[in-house]
Amino acid sequence: MTIHWLILFVSVFTEIAWALSLKAIQANPSVWTMGASGVLTVLNMVLLSFAMRGIPVGTAYGVWTGLGAVGITIAGVMVYGDPMTTKRIAFLSLIIIGVVGLKFSGAEG
Repeated sequence: MTIHWLILFVSVFTEIAWALSLKAIQANPSVWTMGASGVLTVLNMVLLSFAMRGIPVGTAYGVWTGLGAVGITIAGVMVYGDPMTTKRIAFLSLIIIGVVGLKFSGAEG
């Protein structure tokens, strides 16, 4: 695994934290929650941009959005009690299969 893939996975966690920060703004709109969201936005974009230096753009963006969606869904279940049904698990599994397929089917730069 190259440094670019490591940075991409860090940016996925930053994406999940950013999405959670949006929920925090709704619960407690303050300078701190909005500031945290702004910082996470910038950090997220910088990390994704760096990862794209060594990973094809379609692969990097697909992995980032796919794992971000899976991660925020799981975080929503754990933190906010969002529902987790068999259908949701099945569709999240399809996203993960797609992400793995992108990782192993594309040429790395």
